[in-house]
Amino acid sequence: MKRKPKPRIAFLREKAGLTQLELSRLVGVTESTIQNWESGRTGIDHIQRIVKFCKALNCQVEDLLELENDFPEEASTKPASLQEIHNLLGTQEEEVEETGEAEKAEEAGNRK
Repeated sequence: MKRKPKPRIAFLREKAGLTQLELSRLVGVTESTIQNWESGRTGIDHIQRIVKFCKALNCQVEDLLELENDFPEEASTKPASLQEIHNLLGTQEEEVEETGEAEKAEEAGNRK
């Protein structure tokens, strides 16, 4: 029979000088969730999968997620005008104007 691994969350939490409540607030979960993780009732399967991901990809846990702050230069390159949006989408402004004129003509025809 395969033994279930024992979580080290309580050990690491205590080493960091945190209570379960403090850790729960830092992580964004309830205190009972922390209790369940520490006791091994829940969460162990997810942690084991993350460990397997990291071993298979030869990376750290942090490497599995792309955070917005990782690429600040991309975040600051927002389109500054409607024309830039059209350029990004590969559409032409005339098409939008024509569509707008067609809608106006249709609305005018509906009013008569």
